[in-house]
Amino acid sequence: MGSPFARFDWETRLYLAAHPVAYPLLRGLARLGPVVRVPGVGVVVNDAHHARDVLMDGETFRKDGPGSPGELWTPVLGPSVLLNMEGDAHRALRRRLTGLFAPGYAESLVDDVLAVPLRDVSDRLARGEEVDVVALMRVMAGAVISRVIGLETASEHDYRALFEAGERIVSMISLRTRRLTPSQIARARAVLNPLGDIAAQAYAEGSPSTVMGRMRTLGLTESEARGAAGAFFLTGTETVATLVPRLIALLHDTGTMDAPDLDRAIDEAMRVTTPTPVMLRSVHAETRIADVAVGPGDRVLIATSNCCRAYGPFDPSRPTPPELRRLWFGAGPHFCLGYPLALAETRAVGRALLAAGPLTITHRTAARGVLIPTYRHLRVRRGEENAR
Repeated sequence: MGSPFARFDWETRLYLAAHPVAYPLLRGLARLGPVVRVPGVGVVVNDAHHARDVLMDGETFRKDGPGSPGELWTPVLGPSVLLNMEGDAHRALRRRLTGLFAPGYAESLVDDVLAVPLRDVSDRLARGEEVDVVALMRVMAGAVISRVIGLETASEHDYRALFEAGERIVSMISLRTRRLTPSQIARARAVLNPLGDIAAQAYAEGSPSTVMGRMRTLGLTESEARGAAGAFFLTGTETVATLVPRLIALLHDTGTMDAPDLDRAIDEAMRVTTPTPVMLRSVHAETRIADVAVGPGDRVLIATSNCCRAYGPFDPSRPTPPELRRLWFGAGPHFCLGYPLALAETRAVGRALLAAGPLTITHRTAARGVLIPTYRHLRVRRGEENAR
């Protein structure tokens, strides 16, 4: 069994490598109370109960005002992409998209895209070869999002390039970013516009076997489908690609590689790694969060990482409290629409890797200059040797 300190050490290293200044400050805020007003930042929520209350109230706490995600992404993705909508328009679009990634469809899509490459990975591990889980996930995530957008390619080079293009956009964002600069917006559009054209072509063809074709069947306009494709591209690649290496590392370091309930282990890994370290909302009416008064124009920063890490170290055997249930994917009207797809992809890759075990980590390094903390390399192979 791995040292109990290895888990804490590596997860902390990942956060510090990604955010050497912001992360210690964020963790320091957790000691100031469940809700605290911080000059220059906004009202910071460190408690899962209060975080869920904020997320459930889409009328008072919105994504389309100053300091919200809408201010960040609307110049890049357009006005109608769920990420930046509220009210009747958001509810209407959300209803049309509800069945887009139904669990059965998501599992079928992932199995179709990843079955062959996962067999190849299993064969490599069976032969005693090393596999870099980070490099593997860049290809896997690129392959799945290619299918979602409608990109016709079967090249690992293209999948990797697609992932890296999304990574360049997301890396423009830090925990302190309120809005993109004109040059950043131009760079993001240079990547997203060609992908939008591909998505629009798949939409026009209207095949029910494609995600874009299904959007047309569900009644979305071409503009809405393009925007949704861009949003899925930005939010649906790094989340899974960063999670799987950390999941494998957590299971390895805590001696729980043989965890019988993979879905439970995935949920617990998501809690610890928190794919969305912070969430932003703009206040549109006077109210209170705990004992802190807020009003129109206030910015609320939900410190999701603090909310989730308050419940202790990685332990797949421990039930998740109701207030924490998938909080890392949001709650209420903006709960992540792509959650079933993310779970299906994580489950497929995790199952294949764990079935090839027992695995040992032979080498790992932390990634720097990224928004979501992750590994730069995480190499594994079959065997019981000690990790470096």
